[in-house]
Amino acid sequence: MAKKAAPKSAAAAAAGGNCKYWLLKTEPGEWSWSDQARAPGGGVAPWDGVRNRQAINGLRAMREGDRCLFYHSGAGAASRRVVGVVEIAREWYEGEGEAAGGGAVDVRAVGEFRRPVALGEIKKAAGGGGGEVEGMREFALLRQPRLSVMPVPAKFYRCCHAGEFSQEGGNFVVYFGLQEMAIGKNTTEVL
Repeated sequence: MAKKAAPKSAAAAAAGGNCKYWLLKTEPGEWSWSDQARAPGGGVAPWDGVRNRQAINGLRAMREGDRCLFYHSGAGAASRRVVGVVEIAREWYEGEGEAAGGGAVDVRAVGEFRRPVALGEIKKAAGGGGGEVEGMREFALLRQPRLSVMPVPAKFYRCCHAGEFSQEGGNFVVYFGLQEMAIGKNTTEVL
């Protein structure tokens, strides 16, 4: 029996199709990759405290199993970078306890990049010439830098998941570099 197609959310439609990749920003002084990885239950923790309506709509559009780039934001340009990957472990739910009045999704740590992907590299990937990654010109990280939750172009996610950008002969060469937490070794999976 054929599966029914899941309805597209507003955020998925805005991202240009089946959006299953996201970017979640956090200040490392408030919640860092190390905090996420050390969270109980295998690195599972609520992603809450989001107040921007557009970002909340992104959280509401997430589905269990969606993958998210874990992005450290910060005051200095050197600290702005994608450091790992989390996945949605529990879809949107209304706030409980301290989070009352808001809502959250639960995210599970998947793996940390061997080499984080800096914002400068992301900007280069969006540039013209041979370095453009499909869909990057409309990437919210570059258009709305203060937004904390946003959809990610699938091709960029795959490049970022690889953990390393290299430009050779006008094409992006992908080197696998995500360290999966559950198995403790490098992955060669192309998502």
